[in-house]
Amino acid sequence: MLFKKSTLNIFRAKTRSFLTMTGIAVGSFAVALISQISATGADEVSGILDNMGINTVLVQSAQAGINAQLGDEHIVKLGAINGVEKAMPLMSANSRVEILHQSQPCLVWGVGAEAREIISLTALHGRLIDSRDTASGAMVCVIDEEIARMAYGRSNIVGKHVELLIDGAYREFEVIGVASSGLSALQSALSGIIPDFVYIPFTTMQNLTGRESYDVIATMLGENADENVTTRIEDKLNNYSEQELIASNLLHQKNQLQNIMRTVTAALSVIAGISLLVAGLTVMTTMLVSVSERTREIGIKKSVGAHDFDIMREFLSESALLTLLGSTAGSLLALVASAAGSYLLGLSFTFDLIRYLYPVMFSLLLGIIFGVYPALKAANMSPIDALKNN
Repeated sequence: MLFKKSTLNIFRAKTRSFLTMTGIAVGSFAVALISQISATGADEVSGILDNMGINTVLVQSAQAGINAQLGDEHIVKLGAINGVEKAMPLMSANSRVEILHQSQPCLVWGVGAEAREIISLTALHGRLIDSRDTASGAMVCVIDEEIARMAYGRSNIVGKHVELLIDGAYREFEVIGVASSGLSALQSALSGIIPDFVYIPFTTMQNLTGRESYDVIATMLGENADENVTTRIEDKLNNYSEQELIASNLLHQKNQLQNIMRTVTAALSVIAGISLLVAGLTVMTTMLVSVSERTREIGIKKSVGAHDFDIMREFLSESALLTLLGSTAGSLLALVASAAGSYLLGLSFTFDLIRYLYPVMFSLLLGIIFGVYPALKAANMSPIDALKNN
């Protein structure tokens, strides 16, 4: 009965009620959408890092911009550390790849046969770099799928030849494989920011650049590795090496990124929540106007025996219903927009009911809080004065 009365009173002034509910819907939409975007982003980043191999530790120089003098002796030392399963040298250089007279920037990685496991490199066509390639310093390469599609309009170009700019000169390489890595999803999302990758044997890069050392050593941890393994790696290598080295655990980086995203989400949610507070003030204004318009109705109800609590409850229920309808509409719209956006962008959509109930419950609470003053004003109105003023 109370719900029916509240609904009828709300739709007495359709335009005013609609505008009030629209303001609430916008605030709820913003809060729910920000929460969903953050959750989707966190899932994508987590998935990317998982694909890269969160059990990977990268050993490099502690000083930015300075290459560590890493060599085979460091790999031997790493292999003797409890918890370390495999270690592979990594070399990198900014370059350009020329294919069918088309040239574009790329990042050339010098890798070993362990790349499949340590950096989650997967062959889509052909094969990856193997021990025979590194032993002979072969002029072969594995390229990203995007490079192949750019030039040939298809991904399988095994057997074709490309030219790579290395140490100031273009060198011809045979394509033995087309691959995707743990960073492929991130490259697609940040196209034009993260370059495409080309992989060659690290020994080939050493031969072409005249370098004997490695830039980084990528280490894969075993299942028995504990949380102190990175500290043991640093201590072991720094006791042996003259240059300070650091070991970076991708799992630690993942946790840091997730903490940053949670902080940003909280800040954006607070900003979006301000719009809900403004909408709450609008609800109060709407209800005060409703009280002034219904003064005679309040006077008649009181004169025939309605209690103050009955009047207060009626106006509070109207205030709550206004916010409930508006916030529910906003959350449902955010759900549809999130699902559609995820589908169009090719992202996974994870539904969490709490994510969409939160703005509804918060809005309902605001509606009750901001509806208290108008409800008290109506309840405390004198029936004689109410009838006299109309």
